[in-house]
Amino acid sequence: MTKRIQRWLTVFVTALMMAFSVQVMAAEATANNEQLGESVVKKEVIGFAGADYWRAVKDGQKGYTTSGWPEHDVLISVPGQTWYILKEKWMSPLGAMAIFGSLLMVTFAYFVVGPLKLSKPKTGRKIQRWSRMDRALHWSLAFTFLTLGFSGLTLVYGKHFIKPIVPTEVWGWIIYIAKQYHNYMGPLFAIILLAVVVKWWRKSIFNKVDIDWFKKMGGMVGKHKGSHPKAGFSNGGEKALFWLLAFFGVFIVISGFVLDFPIFDQTRRHMELSNLVHMISALILICGFIFHIYIGLFGMEAGLDGMVTGEVDETWAREHHSEWFEEVKDLPENQPSYREAQQHEVKSKPSSNT
Repeated sequence: MTKRIQRWLTVFVTALMMAFSVQVMAAEATANNEQLGESVVKKEVIGFAGADYWRAVKDGQKGYTTSGWPEHDVLISVPGQTWYILKEKWMSPLGAMAIFGSLLMVTFAYFVVGPLKLSKPKTGRKIQRWSRMDRALHWSLAFTFLTLGFSGLTLVYGKHFIKPIVPTEVWGWIIYIAKQYHNYMGPLFAIILLAVVVKWWRKSIFNKVDIDWFKKMGGMVGKHKGSHPKAGFSNGGEKALFWLLAFFGVFIVISGFVLDFPIFDQTRRHMELSNLVHMISALILICGFIFHIYIGLFGMEAGLDGMVTGEVDETWAREHHSEWFEEVKDLPENQPSYREAQQHEVKSKPSSNT
């Protein structure tokens, strides 16, 4: 199961890296086409209404309208041009560089630093780590976050690396589906995120043990690689990722609510600010989860077992979460005799067809 997931993720990462490469090459051509289109529209407006009218509109001067909605008396928002430049000329390219750089870093870590292996062989004795509810929350959050991230990246970067290579009708459907999915799945992500924070926040409180864990970089790199520093149920890195998710997740949810429900007299300034906050927060979490996915699938031996089966090997628990292992190793549910009795009970139950 783990190897199959690793193969699929490798294909996904490779495709994503190729997509960003295509985006860089197509960006210049798209920008030229947009500038050409803007000049044509400008000439048409000047010819229709006159240069003075166009100058007033471009300067953001207010006009007259029967609508009572805020800002309907301004056809062109001058501050909005600043937002557009900040988003298209700075945030989008820097965001692409951040994601692409994170992918390069984990690739470098895998081939140069190498994954963290267990110091001793597995014993075969299993320790219960995650309940079914925990795993359901984790994979639900992972699915919604990854799909929202993919649809969001399509909305931001799709015009650079998808639009140039597909027919106009296909591109229209792609962007429509991505937008609708993003809008409707966002509230579900907010609910799952709240459930995760409520369920796991106690496990993520920092303590003195985490300081030593950070000093040794989790035993994953440098002179401390393979040292397996002490940790409780969650190590310092897992706690940092949790609070990163909780903190920026709040900004994503609030800004997404403003963007998703424009029915509270939000002005263009509110929408523009929310868009930037939403984009920055999402990019930070995407980069963070690239490293999280790398550790779970490639960077640590047996790192994914707990979230797949709910159980981890005794050796893994002792080396990566030694303090937690000492707390739970003698519990009845972690004893071989208890597990054998449970398996025997399941086998001895009569079939529902008999």
